[in-house]
Amino acid sequence: MGVRIRVLLTREQDQTLLNLRTAYVPQKVLDRAEVIRLNAHGWYVERIAAHFHWTSQTVRPCIRCH
Repeated sequence: MGVRIRVLLTREQDQTLLNLRTAYVPQKVLDRAEVIRLNAHGWYVERIAAHFHWTSQTVRPCIRCH
């Protein structure tokens, strides 16, 4: 297990990412937005990876690049 990383979002940022669900954007963008939101809501990388059926190595860059 690596170092725990955690994103902190304002309400406005969280709402913007949530609004992407109804926008016409590529699935990759939707997935990355959800990864960031889940992490901000307390989910750890391993749990997010299991939720998306991804590896931790796929999730970590999404969170770090936010």
